[in-house]
Amino acid sequence: MKFIHAADLHLDSPLRGLDRYDGAPAEMIRSASRRAFENLIRLAIDEKVSFILIAGDLFDGDWQDYNTGLYLVRCLGQLLEAQIEIFIISGNHDAQSHMSRSLPYPENVRQFSTDTPESYHLPELNLYIHGQGFAKREVTEDLSQHYPDAVANAFNIGLLHTSLDGKPGHEPYAPCTLEGLCSKGYDYWALGHIHRQEVVRQSPWVVYPGNLQGRHIRETGGKGCTLVTVDAGEVVEVKPIALDVMRWSHEMLLLEDSHHYEQIPLLAQEVMIQAQQGAEGREIALRLEIAGKISWHDQLLSQQDTLLHQLRAVANALVGTGVWLEKVVIQTQPLQEESAVSSDTLSQLLQAVERYQNDPQQLTPLLDDVTKLREKLPIALRQGEEPYDPLSEIALKQTLAAVKSLLSSKLQGKERT
Repeated sequence: MKFIHAADLHLDSPLRGLDRYDGAPAEMIRSASRRAFENLIRLAIDEKVSFILIAGDLFDGDWQDYNTGLYLVRCLGQLLEAQIEIFIISGNHDAQSHMSRSLPYPENVRQFSTDTPESYHLPELNLYIHGQGFAKREVTEDLSQHYPDAVANAFNIGLLHTSLDGKPGHEPYAPCTLEGLCSKGYDYWALGHIHRQEVVRQSPWVVYPGNLQGRHIRETGGKGCTLVTVDAGEVVEVKPIALDVMRWSHEMLLLEDSHHYEQIPLLAQEVMIQAQQGAEGREIALRLEIAGKISWHDQLLSQQDTLLHQLRAVANALVGTGVWLEKVVIQTQPLQEESAVSSDTLSQLLQAVERYQNDPQQLTPLLDDVTKLREKLPIALRQGEEPYDPLSEIALKQTLAAVKSLLSSKLQGKERT
């Protein structure tokens, strides 16, 4: 017996954080989540799986129109023809979708209750699937506590959308413990909500398949599902299968002072080619971070807009799979230079920064100017997947730490001379 474990499909979710520019594969990006889903359908048919498990977040909230639902039903109909059943629980994003609640699924689709745990029995496989969906977006209780114990002398699967015992960068929905899951006696826990593939445990199997298609720069690397093979009531293989059609990549270009500005496009081209080779023939959305200590740091900053256009031209000219330059981030630093500021002044400034770090309330009189700065920031910078608020506690701490580091290095340079 084989089955597919997938989660977090976020069907028709827009890929975020990408600027449009001439040569960018806009149509390919708009259809990425659908094409990845079609890869899932083909895999299920080709592998002749018995069923598919979808552990939440099939959708990405409410649809813009009903076409998303019509598309889904058509795809699921292909699985009906192949006699493949689909078992679905709703996740936090599904709970936001009002239109999907009236969607008439094909007869091969089993959707679990959101009120209480439910079990489906597949007698021909001697198998039970237990699960419960989200009735609302923010589920803070441990749903798994109410799941039934395993049925004896059968293969048992638990289907759950959860943050487990806490995962950085994810909302703590339906939190539970690994010990609690294991206590149910199930053979396989099919989890969802975490967008990174992870085998949490092998006995019993507790698995996150990751999401089907990366949607922004924090979701780099291969994405897809898990293909599980069971023989004589035992899991014999848990195999991750990449199904994504576009891959996100965050690459570093480290400059040395011996380099010069005119070399950057060629150096960046080498980085892009390496990223292409690691993407297994897929289109790439690439963020290029440029770092290093260089004496021509100021020149680079003054020409960064021109450099962005040059590097996008380099990306467009690459042979093979396309590279969409999502963003260029300049993180270079100037070489240590002799400062005209006295050591006493630097020491006083350093002491002031340390006072602010120890007592952040002392910053309050200074924040009016920062407030004015925030109001001038473009809305795209203040919102989205990676919002920036200069008045947030994290941003203020990072700024103080950066200023302290700069002052300390300047002061050390003074003391050496």
